[in-house]
Amino acid sequence: MTHRDNDIETVEPKGRPATKVVAASSAGTVIEWYDFFIYGTAAALVFGQVFFPNAGSELLGIIAAFGTYAVGFLARPIGGIIFGHFGDTIGRKKLLQWSLLIIGLCTVAIGLLPTYDQVGVLAPALLVLCRFIQGFALGGEWGGAVLLVSEHGGADRRGLWASFPQAAVPAGNILATAMMALLAATTSSEQFLTWGWRIAFLASAALVLVGYYIRRSIDDAPVFKAAMAKSARDGTKRSPLRDVLREHPRELITAMGMRLGENTTYYMAASFTLTYLKIVVGVDTSDVLLVMLFAHIVHLVTVPICGYLSDRLGRKPVIGVGVALAAVWAVAVFPMYDTGDTWTIFGALVMGLVAQGLMYGPQAAYFSEMFPTRMRYTGISISAQVTSIFAGAAAPIIAGSLLAAYSASMPITVYLLIVMAVTACALIAARETRGIDYFAIDRAEGDVPPMDVAASASTTGTPA
Repeated sequence: MTHRDNDIETVEPKGRPATKVVAASSAGTVIEWYDFFIYGTAAALVFGQVFFPNAGSELLGIIAAFGTYAVGFLARPIGGIIFGHFGDTIGRKKLLQWSLLIIGLCTVAIGLLPTYDQVGVLAPALLVLCRFIQGFALGGEWGGAVLLVSEHGGADRRGLWASFPQAAVPAGNILATAMMALLAATTSSEQFLTWGWRIAFLASAALVLVGYYIRRSIDDAPVFKAAMAKSARDGTKRSPLRDVLREHPRELITAMGMRLGENTTYYMAASFTLTYLKIVVGVDTSDVLLVMLFAHIVHLVTVPICGYLSDRLGRKPVIGVGVALAAVWAVAVFPMYDTGDTWTIFGALVMGLVAQGLMYGPQAAYFSEMFPTRMRYTGISISAQVTSIFAGAAAPIIAGSLLAAYSASMPITVYLLIVMAVTACALIAARETRGIDYFAIDRAEGDVPPMDVAASASTTGTPA
């Protein structure tokens, strides 16, 4: 079926990515997000006491620990730019293998770090260094993982297939939360604080080896190979970062605006919830982790469903519902938490994660459809990772600081509503891209691939 959308003639190919492509991309991403989220859980529960014991209070120690948590977000745009450049010029697969190894090694290193009581300020300094390198690697992971799947699949179901690496985020968080919950339940408070938390980090070594082995069997998609072939034939030296900033500023700005609300919602639900329930409500750590575990299972199912819905209804309507629900959640979440009732807390968590899933599920396909192949890795990585500094990194710190300053949740609610208003404006300004063909985007940019490769991939949506 051929139609014209946003002044670009598109051909809707039928097909699905090979199972091994989906498995390799998603499995590796689950492992990397496990590594990233195990840090966030430890920052809320352990690091304030282990690495920042002289902060002055438990809440201030946790805020300091979240400061090191934010370092990983500061490194992510750097990783996104560097991995994006080489991912756009030499291939997606190679960069994904490197990102997995780097983040895994850093996670194991954190599990072996000495404490503040043992080596003083060197302990938090080493923690910051490991977190920075970990964030650098993760900054290059997301873009390559979602593109590896979406570029192998057909336009008619791109939202669904590209959402599987997205679902790796809650899957990684489930693993991280389950591991921490198990350790917290099977050790005493003193044992957990002394050595129990380290087991979760050291376990990453085995997971990384499995993920690396799985990723060895995959290859780059025909649309990327076609772009590489044209570049080699023309003898052009590409600069993806320069091209994105010069040729697609609107797409960058709207994507970053949409990312802001989604990412803020997620890290408020996934990270700050631990702090609020522990410090303000006084819920037992084991109970909080168990509630979060089941909420993340709901989230895991929600993400691919929302990706599928974006294929049927459009990217913008699905994300728009998510923004609206997130605004409702911002008003309702803290009164629900304050009840201290387990099921009410669970309902609040699920509401927030479903709202985020509506925004996040279509995001990989939507962002990838905004940029041509020669700069796609760089474009989506910058959109996602630069925004993560102001969203995922800043949200727990801003919320914790507001809570410390006002001893009330209302300022946090106002902050969240402002964020959702920004995202709503970005969504209104964005163009709908559902069903658009990657080769059509490249033709509109003048990046015409070899016709035999283009015809093959547009017809099947799978590798030639």
